[in-house]
Amino acid sequence: MEKIGVLVVSYGSRDAAIIDALSNSREYEVNFYIVDKQHNPFNIKKTVPGGDYRVIPNLSIRDIARFAQQHKDKIRFGIVGSEVPIIQGLRDLIEGTTGIPMICPSKKYAIEASKVSQRILLQKCCPQANPRFKVFDPETVGPNPRSEFEDWMDNLGGPKNIVIKPDRPGYGKGVGVGGEHFNTIIEAYTYFISIYGGESKEKVIVEEKIEGEESSFQAFCDGKHLATTPETRDYKRAFESDEGPNTGGMGSYKGMQELLPFMERPDREAEERIVERVFRELGGGGSNPNLRGIPFYVAFMHSAEGPKVLEINSRPGDPEIQNILPLIEQDFVELCLRMIDGNLHSVKVKPKASVVIYKVPPTYGDYIKYFPERVSADEINTPLNLDEAINLVERNYEIMRLYPGSLELRSDGNIYPLKSRTVCSVGIADDLEEARNLSIMVISKIKGGGLWYRRDIASKEHVSKSLEHMRQLRGK
Repeated sequence: MEKIGVLVVSYGSRDAAIIDALSNSREYEVNFYIVDKQHNPFNIKKTVPGGDYRVIPNLSIRDIARFAQQHKDKIRFGIVGSEVPIIQGLRDLIEGTTGIPMICPSKKYAIEASKVSQRILLQKCCPQANPRFKVFDPETVGPNPRSEFEDWMDNLGGPKNIVIKPDRPGYGKGVGVGGEHFNTIIEAYTYFISIYGGESKEKVIVEEKIEGEESSFQAFCDGKHLATTPETRDYKRAFESDEGPNTGGMGSYKGMQELLPFMERPDREAEERIVERVFRELGGGGSNPNLRGIPFYVAFMHSAEGPKVLEINSRPGDPEIQNILPLIEQDFVELCLRMIDGNLHSVKVKPKASVVIYKVPPTYGDYIKYFPERVSADEINTPLNLDEAINLVERNYEIMRLYPGSLELRSDGNIYPLKSRTVCSVGIADDLEEARNLSIMVISKIKGGGLWYRRDIASKEHVSKSLEHMRQLRGK
């Protein structure tokens, strides 16, 4: 097998899944050069002699670039899954200083950096995908925006019919939804003003709340072509029945085929047209190698009027890419090389169902605040025991995965949870319910830390509820 060096910038479970996919290459022996946010034991184990491993807690792009410079003669390409280094221009810096081709968009095309810019872009190339929206800019609105805010809110039907978004990336959080995060005019304005203005002169979008069901659309890109992947469904809210604060994503599922159960073929075709138009607009109608990577991870809301874009991200979804990577039929290293060469026309994904479930610490999603009776004080911040889960996955690797994320191996030899999503499991099967059972089987083997998880990810009840909701919206 040919040896190949790959630079991976790792933040959490999504990047562990990328490393896992690369390590399964049938054609290449991968030497990993991993930059990690913390000492992730999964990633450490993958860095066999011939590679290198470095912890850079703040993921400083200059420090990452210096690490890449040290090994530039051994690294064939780099890949980044986390949004912050992409937005800060890591690709531009590494390619400019080392010549190593990077699989992620350049800074100019990291459109995740601004929700305002996204809305303006969509208004230009596919306005039908936009909800009605208004941008509140401290530079133009003035010192007393309340009357303008309330006028626009009335225009959209009142506080329960609006969504308030900061311009900056929220990483799955920070968005206020009427009827959930606020109900009255005063509550809505309080939420709005907590974001608007301030020292950073923060812009805010106030847009109409779209009723529907959400899906996640992801596409690989070589700069010339979009290679789409099957639909996935994310669970943003912290608690069962889609209640509680927004999170980075508590889990997700992929059905057996390309569509989700509540979708119809015209829904997917409409999504593809929208993303293709955005791609062509950014590419100037032709090719644009600056869009290499997964520059379009799009959150759609399927409504009675068709799909609307909630937001566009410039990187793979977390947890949604964990549904896809274990099912890709091509050699993933070869797929990456095709992206660099501008020769990736499609991504082949096995027709299997997959379910991802995250286990997280008691402070995540304010769980300990809402359910203090469910949290044992003796378990908080205690070491994790992953042995049973790891052994189970190793015996059943074709149908199970385990991807450690926000945790770290410390000098005492133990693994401890950190503040964000700790670890995720993946179940793979010919049936969604069986995939869910397998994922739960893995996640339940993880002990310690007072960790918890949503128990309704991909449940029959939740899927049926989504299906019935869309039937009602379609008038069927």
